[in-house]
Amino acid sequence: MTLSALDLFTVGIGPSSSHTVGPMRAAKTFACDLERRGLLSAVERVQVELYGSLGATGVGHGTDRGLLMGLEAATPETVDPEWMIARAEQVRREGTLRLAGQRDIRFNAVQDVVMRPHQVLPGHPNGMRFTAHDESTHVLMTKVLYSVGGGFVVDEADVNADRLNVSPPPPLHFDTGAAMLELCAREGVGVAELVARNEDAQRPRHETEVALLHIWSVMQECVRAGCSASGFLPGLLRVARRAPRLYQDLMEAHRSSPTGSDTLAAMDWLGLHAIAVNEENAAGGRVVTAPTNGAAGIIPAVLHHYWQYVPGANEAGIVRFLLAAAAVGIIIKEHASISGAEVGCQGEVGSACAMAAAGLCEVLGGSPEQVENAAEIGLEHNLGLTCDPVGGLVQIPCIERNAVGAVKAVTAARLAMRGDGTHRVSLDQCVDTLRTTGADMSAKYKETSTGGLAVNVTEC
Repeated sequence: MTLSALDLFTVGIGPSSSHTVGPMRAAKTFACDLERRGLLSAVERVQVELYGSLGATGVGHGTDRGLLMGLEAATPETVDPEWMIARAEQVRREGTLRLAGQRDIRFNAVQDVVMRPHQVLPGHPNGMRFTAHDESTHVLMTKVLYSVGGGFVVDEADVNADRLNVSPPPPLHFDTGAAMLELCAREGVGVAELVARNEDAQRPRHETEVALLHIWSVMQECVRAGCSASGFLPGLLRVARRAPRLYQDLMEAHRSSPTGSDTLAAMDWLGLHAIAVNEENAAGGRVVTAPTNGAAGIIPAVLHHYWQYVPGANEAGIVRFLLAAAAVGIIIKEHASISGAEVGCQGEVGSACAMAAAGLCEVLGGSPEQVENAAEIGLEHNLGLTCDPVGGLVQIPCIERNAVGAVKAVTAARLAMRGDGTHRVSLDQCVDTLRTTGADMSAKYKETSTGGLAVNVTEC
């Protein structure tokens, strides 16, 4: 295992981890590099070129404002979403950017953020080139960075583009489902404990638990915000928020029949929680990248399902859920991708569904074999899923797709719990299929809005 659970679950902003969070982090990296090299005082102009998927759907995904705030040294973990939108508009209106949060330079958001949707840099479909000029238009520094999914950003010099190493190395390294099961058997532990022991090499156990419970608290707040907000989501689609009405309907149904006569109420709540999160994400609100923003609603929805419907649910279970989910996310990221621009939505919703299924199976008392089976079921039945956002917005089909993905995850966990862990198709085979299917998939179905629903649904 070369990633931490805390790498996969991070607090950020919507609407996209690859297109908003990643570019913000990349822009801050560039601005800080200018400062570190002593070049900040000489910079008169900064230009950013967005390639491939970033260039195709950048505006709809909030890439432009993410870049502006990153150049001003803001971070997705701490920036206020409402302030960010207002500040980005101010920069566009006044034509002035505070580079690295220290020095004002002229900035034309139309001329200095260049979209190149038909050009793809060699490292990844989500490529960015940053260039700083002095007053004589000489190039002071240029840097190519890639947003490789889930908010991860890598330099072009990084040969293993989306493989991030932790230090010190984990004592119980695994990067496949088979290796995970072998270690669980050898150590006599479950999947969550296996991951916890690797996290122990990076920080005290208590700190990991506190960090994961903070992630849970942000997820809960996101659901609450999504259930209380109203109106329309940003963009030409004029998509009305549904979560508040769904919440009121479900609460009224519960008050009318508190004994639980509706046997499918749990599924209704599951869908509500996923929709609430993804509507917040679409609005540019505070979300947890889990493992991406486009699929941010699935794990919170299934966690809420555990919290509401599983007897004895507690915070220790929340931690175990997230650790087991992280195990699956790590395997997928190591051997395939969680980037919609690279492999389609099977890498986003598919990954989140597999992770949520594994986490739920863990807290239901599943064996390592059953947890691996749950993840396999969750991923297998999302293989081939395209990423075709209508209008370049993370709204249609993304929001409902999370609700359906959450239902699939619960189903996968329950199917696995009814078995003994023996199954014909392994998680590793599904991950390999995810990778090869993504490679075979036409680029128009990978976050470019040039295929699928994106070209068959009228935007306005």
